[in-house]
Amino acid sequence: MRADRERLLDILEVIEPIEEYAARGEEAFRDDELIQNWMTSHIQVIGEAARSLSQEIRDRDRDIPWSLIIGMRHILVHHYFTIDLDRVWRVVHSDLPTLKPLIIGLLEKMGTND
Repeated sequence: MRADRERLLDILEVIEPIEEYAARGEEAFRDDELIQNWMTSHIQVIGEAARSLSQEIRDRDRDIPWSLIIGMRHILVHHYFTIDLDRVWRVVHSDLPTLKPLIIGLLEKMGTND
């Protein structure tokens, strides 16, 4: 089983390429189904990594909306024919830039012991 630290690093590893595509703008996102599917898939990875974290780690930093992150993953996985692209873009454009420093901060709090 992967350690919590590795799961948190997985989240960061997925956010960085999403940021690169997001820099192309909302119009590029809306015009390209491949980018939409790619970003949706990567958001699912973030949710799966969050879901796999220990409860201890999720309790350690309550500023991170773990239940919303995991919930988004469930929606994307189980309701793939009715995915709300507006919501996906809001996650990419607004939520991930907020999440990234929180994950970095949590990793820093963990130090090298966890």
